[in-house]
Amino acid sequence: MKSKRKVRFLNLAVTDSNERFEFQETLTRCLDHGQLVMGEEITNLEKILADYVGRGRCISVSSGTDALFLALKGIEINPGDEVITSPLSWIATANAIKMAGGVPVFCDILEDLNIDSSSIEKVISKKTKAILSVDYTGNMADYDALQRVTYNNGVKLIEDGSQSFGASFDSKKCGSFGEVAAISHNPMKIFGGLGEIGSVFTDDDEIADRVEIFRYNGTINKEYLKYPSLNFRADALNAAFLQVRLKRLSARLKKRQEIAKKYTSALNGICITPKQTINSSRVFYTYTIQVQDRNGLAKYLLENGIETKIQHPLLMSEQEPYLDCRSHTPNASKLVKNILCLPINESITDEDVDYVIEKIINYLS
Repeated sequence: MKSKRKVRFLNLAVTDSNERFEFQETLTRCLDHGQLVMGEEITNLEKILADYVGRGRCISVSSGTDALFLALKGIEINPGDEVITSPLSWIATANAIKMAGGVPVFCDILEDLNIDSSSIEKVISKKTKAILSVDYTGNMADYDALQRVTYNNGVKLIEDGSQSFGASFDSKKCGSFGEVAAISHNPMKIFGGLGEIGSVFTDDDEIADRVEIFRYNGTINKEYLKYPSLNFRADALNAAFLQVRLKRLSARLKKRQEIAKKYTSALNGICITPKQTINSSRVFYTYTIQVQDRNGLAKYLLENGIETKIQHPLLMSEQEPYLDCRSHTPNASKLVKNILCLPINESITDEDVDYVIEKIINYLS
Protein backbone atom coordinates (compact mmCIF):
# COMPACT_ATOMS: atom_id res chain seq x y z
CA MET A 1 0.00 0.00 0.00
CA LYS A 2 1.40 3.37 -1.04
CA SER A 3 1.86 6.09 1.56
CA LYS A 4 -0.40 9.14 1.42
CA ARG A 5 2.59 11.28 2.32
CA LYS A 6 4.38 12.89 -0.63
CA VAL A 7 7.97 14.12 -0.72
CA ARG A 8 8.63 15.52 -4.18
CA PHE A 9 12.02 15.12 -5.79
CA LEU A 10 11.74 18.53 -7.43
CA ASN A 11 9.26 21.38 -7.12
CA LEU A 12 9.47 24.10 -9.78
CA ALA A 13 6.47 26.10 -8.52
CA VAL A 14 7.30 29.72 -7.63
CA THR A 15 6.12 29.67 -4.01
CA ASP A 16 8.04 32.70 -2.72
CA SER A 17 5.54 35.58 -2.87
CA ASN A 18 8.31 38.20 -3.06
CA GLU A 19 10.00 36.41 -5.95
CA ARG A 20 6.67 35.97 -7.73
CA PHE A 21 5.99 39.71 -7.38
CA GLU A 22 9.44 40.55 -8.80
CA PHE A 23 8.83 38.22 -11.74
CA GLN A 24 5.53 39.99 -12.45
CA GLU A 25 7.20 43.40 -12.24
CA THR A 26 9.99 42.18 -14.53
CA LEU A 27 7.48 40.88 -17.07
CA THR A 28 5.67 44.23 -17.07
CA ARG A 29 8.94 46.11 -17.54
CA CYS A 30 9.93 43.90 -20.49
CA LEU A 31 6.52 44.25 -22.10
CA ASP A 32 6.79 48.01 -21.74
CA HIS A 33 10.24 48.39 -23.32
CA GLY A 34 9.49 45.73 -25.95
CA GLN A 35 13.06 44.50 -26.47
CA LEU A 36 12.09 40.83 -26.45
CA VAL A 37 14.85 39.69 -28.84
CA MET A 38 18.40 40.35 -27.62
CA GLY A 39 18.55 43.93 -26.27
CA GLU A 40 19.37 45.27 -22.80
CA GLU A 41 18.18 42.24 -20.83
CA ILE A 42 20.71 40.03 -22.62
CA THR A 43 23.50 42.61 -22.35
CA ASN A 44 22.87 43.16 -18.63
CA LEU A 45 22.75 39.44 -17.84
CA GLU A 46 25.99 38.76 -19.72
CA LYS A 47 27.84 41.47 -17.80
CA ILE A 48 26.46 40.34 -14.43
CA LEU A 49 27.31 36.67 -15.02
CA ALA A 50 30.78 37.42 -16.41
CA ASP A 51 31.51 39.42 -13.24
CA TYR A 52 30.06 36.71 -10.99
CA VAL A 53 32.11 33.93 -12.57
CA GLY A 54 35.21 36.06 -13.10
CA ARG A 55 35.46 35.70 -16.87
CA GLY A 56 36.18 38.24 -19.56
CA ARG A 57 33.15 37.33 -21.69
CA CYS A 58 29.74 35.71 -21.23
CA ILE A 59 27.47 34.89 -24.18
CA SER A 60 23.84 34.04 -23.40
CA VAL A 61 22.36 31.31 -25.60
CA SER A 62 19.15 29.36 -26.03
CA SER A 63 19.90 26.38 -23.73
CA GLY A 64 22.62 24.51 -21.87
CA THR A 65 22.87 21.97 -24.68
CA ASP A 66 23.32 24.79 -27.17
CA ALA A 67 25.96 26.31 -24.88
CA LEU A 68 27.95 23.05 -25.09
CA PHE A 69 27.51 22.89 -28.87
CA LEU A 70 28.62 26.51 -29.32
CA ALA A 71 31.56 26.08 -26.94
CA LEU A 72 32.76 23.24 -29.17
CA LYS A 73 32.23 25.34 -32.30
CA GLY A 74 34.04 28.17 -30.54
CA ILE A 75 37.25 26.13 -30.27
CA GLU A 76 36.77 25.00 -33.89
CA ILE A 77 36.03 21.31 -33.51
CA ASN A 78 36.27 19.80 -37.00
CA PRO A 79 34.85 16.56 -38.40
CA GLY A 80 36.82 13.63 -37.01
CA ASP A 81 38.24 15.54 -34.04
CA GLU A 82 38.00 13.45 -30.87
CA VAL A 83 36.68 14.95 -27.64
CA ILE A 84 37.28 12.97 -24.45
CA THR A 85 34.59 13.24 -21.80
CA SER A 86 33.11 11.54 -18.76
CA PRO A 87 30.63 8.75 -19.57
CA LEU A 88 28.43 9.82 -16.63
CA SER A 89 26.37 12.81 -17.74
CA TRP A 90 23.08 13.47 -19.45
CA ILE A 91 23.17 12.50 -23.11
CA ALA A 92 23.31 16.19 -24.14
CA THR A 93 27.06 16.17 -23.46
CA ALA A 94 27.84 13.47 -26.02
CA ASN A 95 25.20 14.75 -28.43
CA ALA A 96 26.77 18.22 -28.45
CA ILE A 97 30.14 16.72 -29.37
CA LYS A 98 28.58 14.64 -32.16
CA MET A 99 26.46 17.47 -33.57
CA ALA A 100 29.46 19.82 -33.58
CA GLY A 101 31.23 17.33 -35.85
CA GLY A 102 33.41 15.69 -33.21
CA VAL A 103 33.76 12.10 -32.05
CA PRO A 104 32.97 11.37 -28.38
CA VAL A 105 35.55 9.28 -26.51
CA PHE A 106 34.78 8.14 -22.97
CA CYS A 107 37.29 7.88 -20.12
CA ASP A 108 36.60 6.67 -16.59
CA ILE A 109 35.36 8.41 -13.43
CA LEU A 110 36.52 8.58 -9.83
CA GLU A 111 34.60 7.54 -6.72
CA ASP A 112 33.27 11.12 -6.47
CA LEU A 113 31.60 10.51 -9.88
CA ASN A 114 33.74 13.09 -11.69
CA ILE A 115 36.14 12.55 -14.59
CA ASP A 116 39.32 10.59 -13.75
CA SER A 117 42.19 12.54 -15.28
CA SER A 118 44.54 9.55 -15.01
CA SER A 119 42.25 7.45 -17.22
CA ILE A 120 42.43 10.03 -20.01
CA GLU A 121 45.87 8.71 -20.97
CA LYS A 122 44.26 5.34 -21.79
CA VAL A 123 42.06 6.81 -24.53
CA ILE A 124 43.91 9.90 -25.77
CA SER A 125 45.16 9.82 -29.37
CA LYS A 126 46.62 12.01 -32.10
CA LYS A 127 43.03 12.86 -33.08
CA THR A 128 42.15 14.24 -29.65
CA LYS A 129 41.29 17.96 -29.89
CA ALA A 130 39.76 18.61 -26.47
CA ILE A 131 38.72 17.25 -23.10
CA LEU A 132 35.20 18.09 -21.96
CA SER A 133 34.91 17.77 -18.18
CA VAL A 134 31.57 17.55 -16.36
CA ASP A 135 31.16 19.05 -12.87
CA TYR A 136 28.78 16.31 -11.80
CA THR A 137 25.93 16.76 -9.26
CA GLY A 138 27.36 20.05 -8.00
CA ASN A 139 30.91 18.83 -7.36
CA MET A 140 33.78 20.43 -9.26
CA ALA A 141 36.22 18.23 -11.17
CA ASP A 142 39.92 18.30 -10.25
CA TYR A 143 41.05 21.10 -12.54
CA ASP A 144 44.65 21.04 -11.35
CA ALA A 145 44.95 17.51 -12.70
CA LEU A 146 42.93 18.23 -15.84
CA GLN A 147 44.95 21.32 -16.72
CA ARG A 148 48.18 19.30 -16.40
CA VAL A 149 46.80 16.66 -18.78
CA THR A 150 45.63 19.20 -21.36
CA TYR A 151 48.89 21.15 -21.18
CA ASN A 152 51.08 18.02 -21.48
CA ASN A 153 49.10 16.76 -24.48
CA GLY A 154 48.48 20.07 -26.24
CA VAL A 155 44.69 19.78 -26.22
CA LYS A 156 41.96 22.21 -25.18
CA LEU A 157 39.75 22.02 -22.09
CA ILE A 158 36.01 22.68 -21.99
CA GLU A 159 34.12 22.87 -18.70
CA ASP A 160 30.52 21.63 -18.57
CA GLY A 161 29.41 23.32 -15.36
CA SER A 162 25.68 22.92 -15.90
CA GLN A 163 25.14 21.06 -12.61
CA SER A 164 27.50 23.13 -10.48
CA PHE A 165 26.90 26.86 -10.98
CA GLY A 166 27.85 28.56 -7.71
CA ALA A 167 30.49 25.97 -6.78
CA SER A 168 34.22 26.70 -6.82
CA PHE A 169 37.60 25.00 -7.15
CA ASP A 170 40.69 26.57 -5.62
CA SER A 171 38.60 29.71 -4.96
CA LYS A 172 37.70 30.04 -8.67
CA LYS A 173 34.03 29.85 -9.64
CA CYS A 174 32.42 27.15 -11.74
CA GLY A 175 32.52 28.39 -15.33
CA SER A 176 36.00 29.87 -15.05
CA PHE A 177 37.99 26.82 -16.18
CA GLY A 178 39.22 25.76 -19.59
CA GLU A 179 39.43 27.76 -22.80
CA VAL A 180 35.64 27.88 -22.66
CA ALA A 181 32.84 26.79 -20.29
CA ALA A 182 29.17 26.00 -20.84
CA ILE A 183 26.34 26.33 -18.31
CA SER A 184 22.66 25.39 -18.38
CA HIS A 185 20.16 27.60 -16.59
CA ASN A 186 17.01 25.60 -17.25
CA PRO A 187 14.38 25.56 -14.47
CA MET A 188 15.69 22.31 -12.94
CA LYS A 189 19.10 23.81 -12.20
CA ILE A 190 19.92 25.57 -8.92
CA PHE A 191 20.35 28.82 -10.85
CA GLY A 192 17.57 28.37 -13.37
CA GLY A 193 15.21 30.61 -15.27
CA LEU A 194 11.59 30.02 -16.19
CA GLY A 195 12.48 28.21 -19.41
CA GLU A 196 15.47 27.06 -21.43
CA ILE A 197 18.54 29.31 -21.40
CA GLY A 198 22.30 28.78 -21.20
CA SER A 199 25.57 30.68 -21.11
CA VAL A 200 29.06 30.35 -22.56
CA PHE A 201 32.07 31.76 -20.69
CA THR A 202 35.57 32.47 -21.97
CA ASP A 203 38.50 34.88 -21.64
CA ASP A 204 39.41 34.44 -25.31
CA ASP A 205 37.90 37.17 -27.50
CA GLU A 206 38.30 35.10 -30.67
CA ILE A 207 36.30 32.24 -29.16
CA ALA A 208 33.68 34.66 -27.81
CA ASP A 209 33.32 36.44 -31.16
CA ARG A 210 32.97 33.11 -32.95
CA VAL A 211 30.26 31.95 -30.50
CA GLU A 212 28.36 35.23 -30.96
CA ILE A 213 28.41 34.80 -34.74
CA PHE A 214 27.21 31.18 -34.53
CA ARG A 215 24.49 32.30 -32.07
CA TYR A 216 22.89 34.62 -34.62
CA ASN A 217 22.52 32.21 -37.57
CA GLY A 218 26.22 32.55 -38.35
CA THR A 219 25.88 36.20 -39.36
CA ILE A 220 27.83 39.39 -38.71
CA ASN A 221 25.60 42.42 -38.04
CA LYS A 222 22.60 40.14 -38.65
CA GLU A 223 23.15 40.29 -42.41
CA TYR A 224 26.52 38.99 -43.61
CA LEU A 225 26.88 35.22 -43.36
CA LYS A 226 30.18 34.01 -41.90
CA TYR A 227 29.33 30.40 -40.98
CA PRO A 228 26.24 28.34 -41.82
CA SER A 229 24.44 28.11 -38.48
CA LEU A 230 21.05 28.22 -36.77
CA ASN A 231 19.28 30.42 -34.23
CA PHE A 232 20.79 29.99 -30.75
CA ARG A 233 19.70 33.33 -29.32
CA ALA A 234 18.68 33.47 -25.66
CA ASP A 235 15.18 34.52 -24.69
CA ALA A 236 15.20 38.11 -23.40
CA LEU A 237 12.44 37.45 -20.87
CA ASN A 238 14.38 34.54 -19.42
CA ALA A 239 17.48 36.70 -19.22
CA ALA A 240 15.48 39.20 -17.18
CA PHE A 241 14.09 36.48 -14.91
CA LEU A 242 17.58 35.10 -14.28
CA GLN A 243 18.66 38.51 -12.97
CA VAL A 244 15.89 38.20 -10.38
CA ARG A 245 16.97 34.67 -9.52
CA LEU A 246 20.64 35.60 -9.10
CA LYS A 247 19.78 37.77 -6.07
CA ARG A 248 18.47 34.65 -4.32
CA LEU A 249 21.17 32.23 -5.42
CA SER A 250 23.20 32.36 -2.20
CA ALA A 251 20.08 31.60 -0.13
CA ARG A 252 19.19 28.67 -2.39
CA LEU A 253 22.72 27.29 -2.11
CA LYS A 254 22.66 27.66 1.67
CA LYS A 255 19.31 25.83 1.96
CA ARG A 256 20.63 22.90 -0.05
CA GLN A 257 23.86 22.84 1.96
CA GLU A 258 21.81 22.55 5.16
CA ILE A 259 19.74 19.68 3.76
CA ALA A 260 22.87 17.92 2.49
CA LYS A 261 24.57 18.29 5.87
CA LYS A 262 21.58 16.68 7.56
CA TYR A 263 21.51 13.80 5.08
CA THR A 264 25.25 13.20 5.42
CA SER A 265 25.21 13.29 9.22
CA ALA A 266 22.47 10.65 9.38
CA LEU A 267 23.42 8.43 6.42
CA ASN A 268 27.22 8.36 6.60
CA GLY A 269 28.13 4.73 7.27
CA ILE A 270 24.67 3.55 6.20
CA CYS A 271 25.38 4.17 2.51
CA ILE A 272 28.02 6.01 0.47
CA THR A 273 27.32 9.74 0.75
CA PRO A 274 28.55 12.43 -1.70
CA LYS A 275 32.27 13.13 -1.79
CA GLN A 276 33.93 16.45 -2.53
CA THR A 277 36.95 17.24 -4.67
CA ILE A 278 39.94 18.49 -2.68
CA ASN A 279 40.31 22.31 -2.68
CA SER A 280 36.70 22.76 -3.76
CA SER A 281 33.42 24.10 -2.44
CA ARG A 282 30.51 22.11 -3.81
CA VAL A 283 26.83 22.85 -4.30
CA PHE A 284 24.06 20.26 -4.36
CA TYR A 285 22.25 20.15 -7.67
CA THR A 286 21.42 16.65 -6.50
CA TYR A 287 22.25 14.70 -3.36
CA THR A 288 23.49 11.42 -4.83
CA ILE A 289 24.08 8.39 -2.64
CA GLN A 290 25.51 5.03 -3.69
CA VAL A 291 23.89 1.77 -2.57
CA GLN A 292 24.15 -1.77 -3.93
CA ASP A 293 20.38 -2.38 -3.86
CA ARG A 294 19.63 0.91 -5.59
CA ASN A 295 16.50 -0.26 -7.42
CA GLY A 296 15.04 -1.92 -4.34
CA LEU A 297 15.60 1.19 -2.24
CA ALA A 298 14.08 3.46 -4.90
CA LYS A 299 10.98 1.24 -5.11
CA TYR A 300 10.61 1.14 -1.31
CA LEU A 301 10.93 4.92 -1.02
CA LEU A 302 8.35 5.49 -3.76
CA GLU A 303 5.94 3.14 -1.97
CA ASN A 304 6.38 5.42 1.02
CA GLY A 305 5.67 8.58 -0.98
CA ILE A 306 9.28 9.65 -1.55
CA GLU A 307 10.30 10.53 -5.10
CA THR A 308 13.90 9.80 -6.09
CA LYS A 309 15.75 9.88 -9.39
CA ILE A 310 18.34 7.64 -11.04
CA GLN A 311 20.75 10.00 -12.73
CA HIS A 312 21.56 8.30 -15.04
CA PRO A 313 20.53 4.65 -15.58
CA LEU A 314 22.86 4.28 -18.58
CA LEU A 315 26.32 5.65 -19.21
CA MET A 316 26.51 7.70 -22.40
CA SER A 317 28.92 5.08 -23.74
CA GLU A 318 26.14 2.47 -23.29
CA GLN A 319 23.65 4.40 -25.41
CA GLU A 320 23.10 2.74 -28.80
CA PRO A 321 24.47 5.55 -31.04
CA TYR A 322 27.75 5.60 -29.05
CA LEU A 323 28.45 1.89 -28.62
CA ASP A 324 31.17 2.03 -31.27
CA CYS A 325 33.00 4.95 -29.64
CA ARG A 326 36.28 4.25 -27.90
CA SER A 327 35.88 4.03 -24.14
CA HIS A 328 37.60 2.91 -20.95
CA THR A 329 35.00 2.98 -18.17
CA PRO A 330 35.45 0.07 -15.70
CA ASN A 331 34.75 2.13 -12.58
CA ALA A 332 31.90 4.06 -14.17
CA SER A 333 30.27 0.81 -15.32
CA LYS A 334 30.26 -0.35 -11.70
CA LEU A 335 29.16 2.90 -10.03
CA VAL A 336 26.32 3.70 -12.44
CA LYS A 337 24.38 0.74 -11.04
CA ASN A 338 24.51 2.15 -7.50
CA ILE A 339 23.67 5.86 -7.75
CA LEU A 340 20.39 7.29 -6.46
CA CYS A 341 19.43 10.96 -6.07
CA LEU A 342 17.42 11.96 -2.98
CA PRO A 343 15.00 14.90 -2.76
CA ILE A 344 16.85 18.18 -2.20
CA ASN A 345 15.17 21.43 -3.13
CA GLU A 346 14.13 24.77 -1.66
CA SER A 347 10.57 23.60 -0.88
CA ILE A 348 11.43 20.54 1.16
CA THR A 349 10.82 20.82 4.93
CA ASP A 350 12.93 19.59 7.84
CA GLU A 351 10.18 17.07 8.58
CA ASP A 352 10.39 15.78 4.99
CA VAL A 353 14.17 15.32 5.28
CA ASP A 354 13.76 13.46 8.60
CA TYR A 355 11.14 11.23 6.97
CA VAL A 356 13.42 10.41 4.01
CA ILE A 357 16.29 9.58 6.38
CA GLU A 358 14.05 7.40 8.53
CA LYS A 359 12.84 5.34 5.57
CA ILE A 360 16.35 4.90 4.12
CA ILE A 361 17.69 3.69 7.46
CA ASN A 362 14.70 1.36 7.87
CA TYR A 363 15.36 -0.24 4.48
CA LEU A 364 19.14 -0.45 4.60
CA SER A 365 19.20 -1.70 8.19
